[in-house]
Amino acid sequence: MSIVYNCLLLIVRFGYAVAGLFSPKAKAFNEGRRHLFERLRSQLVTNSAPLIWVHCASLGEFEQGRPVIEKLKQEFPRYKIILTFFSPSGYEVRKNYAHADYIFYLPWDTRRNASHFVSIVRPSLAIFIKYEFWHHYTTQLKKRNIPLLSVSSIFREQQLFFKSYGGFYRKILLNFTHFFVQNDESVRLLKKLGLSNFTKAGDTRFDRVNELVNQGENVPVAARFKGNDKVMVIGSCWPEDLDVIIPFINENYHHLKFIIAPHEIEKSFLNNLEQALTAEKIRYSDALAGTPEDAHVLIIDNVGMLSRLYRYGEFAYIGGAFGKGLHNILEAACYGIPIFFGNQAYQKFQEAVDLINRGGAFDVADYRDFKTKYNAVNVPQNFLLACEVTRQYVEENLGATEKVMQYCRKLLPANT
Repeated sequence: MSIVYNCLLLIVRFGYAVAGLFSPKAKAFNEGRRHLFERLRSQLVTNSAPLIWVHCASLGEFEQGRPVIEKLKQEFPRYKIILTFFSPSGYEVRKNYAHADYIFYLPWDTRRNASHFVSIVRPSLAIFIKYEFWHHYTTQLKKRNIPLLSVSSIFREQQLFFKSYGGFYRKILLNFTHFFVQNDESVRLLKKLGLSNFTKAGDTRFDRVNELVNQGENVPVAARFKGNDKVMVIGSCWPEDLDVIIPFINENYHHLKFIIAPHEIEKSFLNNLEQALTAEKIRYSDALAGTPEDAHVLIIDNVGMLSRLYRYGEFAYIGGAFGKGLHNILEAACYGIPIFFGNQAYQKFQEAVDLINRGGAFDVADYRDFKTKYNAVNVPQNFLLACEVTRQYVEENLGATEKVMQYCRKLLPANT
């Protein structure tokens, strides 16, 4: 089966090579791995400190790994952190992240690459975030008796580990020292495989997002826009979300204001959005010197502000669930407000499923469904109940980072 794995990987590599001719993202993916081992050796040649290796697939997984990285740096300052990414969407955004000492792309998971990488880095501890289960890398770490943790991992019955023909992938799991899983289903599935080296810890993103909320950075323009009015914050919306959002805004802007932070801020998208809205609207860039309090819709035409905007909302709509996948809903949940999103691509997000089951979040099929569910939640007693559900859910799930750290303290020497 290892031969099949290697052949499939070769095909995928060829696909990326071809895609790099047409796609800027694929090109960055390929360029980032060019001469990687030379750069790795040159940067580490003078290092004498022990290393902790943290690997994340992309930006979302980085946010799960981030609270662990920062705690490790705080408690074990003698250790340096080497952070790797598989995807350019993670590497390009976080290549200057201050709490990691070395940041690289992960070389392809070949036997030779894995052996070279582990030989050069020689980590004292390796931490893979969520879905990262690489055959050759985990095998090399196991072979060299280097502890390997899986953090914020989540397992589903549909994964290859749990298929009758998934023996090769089940062996990968045996290379891990410990799993810190998110939910009871993951516990059940690992038990089914005869594994016991796991802890139900939850999702470390809760700790990170809650920290951001507690920092409480204000957005003066948003505060002026809100005034004493109720606001719905629409975060990371895609074109697919607009069929639901636009008619809702046009019908409700007389008694509810809207802050819209699109996932992409291309000129064409913003222009189309403005043309479709009948409500008075203003872009954030214009509102800085304008009068946002006079508008009914504030359109955010920059990136990086969304997590600070939910504090101004009584409701949130999160985009992506009519397309590739739901965006982060935890930032809104930490403010204890009801959350809406599409009904097609949220099932893989544990927090979305949990909050729907508890009554703090609501999946919507279309505009009419959105309208019906909003009107139901907007009843005062229902609104207060939904707020309490989201707030309590976040509180219950805090502490995953500390559970990981308790285990790390056993693995890493004291007084460091």
